[in-house]
Amino acid sequence: MVDNDRRVHSRTALSAKVKVVHEQFGEFVFSTRDISDGGVFIVLNDEPFAPQLGDKVTVQVQGLPVPAPTLDMVVVRQTNDGFGLQFDQNDE
Repeated sequence: MVDNDRRVHSRTALSAKVKVVHEQFGEFVFSTRDISDGGVFIVLNDEPFAPQLGDKVTVQVQGLPVPAPTLDMVVVRQTNDGFGLQFDQNDE
């Protein structure tokens, strides 16, 4: 059996609300499915959010007692139900 999973980081199931801001499409609030040291997967319901692979977005966890930091991320994967976002390693 061949393992095609190229993940570097282990995923942990996590359902949280996150605000995602895309320069062209605007601001959305999505739920996450999982998170890892490398990124997060966001679940699309019926939102009109259709970024291209490589697009940059900002992400902020919602619903905390204090504002969470805003993180720069890159769209790295698309599935039928959502998008994989990776922490932007090129942000300086």
